[in-house]
Amino acid sequence: MNLPATGRRVLISGASRGLGRALAQAFATSGDRVAVHYGSREDEARATLASLKGEGHALVGGDLSDPAGAADVAGRAAGALGGLDVLVNNAAVNLPHPLADTSYEDWAALWQRHVSVNLLATANLSHLAARRMIDQGTGGRIVNIGSRGAFRGEPDHPAYGATKAAVHALGQSLAVSLAPYGIAVASVAPGFFETERVAHRLSGEEGAAIRAQSPFGRAGTAEEIAAAVLWLASPVAEWASGTVLDLNGASHLRT
Repeated sequence: MNLPATGRRVLISGASRGLGRALAQAFATSGDRVAVHYGSREDEARATLASLKGEGHALVGGDLSDPAGAADVAGRAAGALGGLDVLVNNAAVNLPHPLADTSYEDWAALWQRHVSVNLLATANLSHLAARRMIDQGTGGRIVNIGSRGAFRGEPDHPAYGATKAAVHALGQSLAVSLAPYGIAVASVAPGFFETERVAHRLSGEEGAAIRAQSPFGRAGTAEEIAAAVLWLASPVAEWASGTVLDLNGASHLRT
């Protein structure tokens, strides 16, 4: 297979801010062209686009929870970039719903929302991107953003933990099925890392408790997660296909 080391055509879902923005910047800095996807935060997505080095990047909005919307996003991204070499499944929702404090109606609705965005959108985008990679005949990479919560449990966010565990399993299934086409699939499982969305949680007692989760005494950064994703998407990382890479500063260890 002939996956290039740079100049790749990259679709990043949920790239308007936070980790998505750091991912887009990492790929653009490496010399790749990036399709920046957003759901509803168009202004922030445009800020992400404007921050990218290089030329040939694109902005693609759309609702990934709808299968037709996912197909439209993949089609417009591939059209703008001239194909797809890398897909990073980053879009996700993470809304609290502790069972004891959540009505059944809200519980059911929130589970449906998490499954639609975190799992089904990931599965649908993976199909849409992989079919294009197969037709191109040059291989490709799919990297999923999972979570430490898939392993340690999320008592206040159970649908998030469950759907991220499913994303890990999906990635491993696709790693086996897509290897004959030169397409490697891997996932990362970050612990807590700092973005503007959660920065308020790092002050006071809660912040101290979060930092104490890791023996390094700090939270992770979006740039650290992006660097790992960039490597998994590279030509040299083919043998890492099927892996779920822990990125949690030794805050949760598993065998």
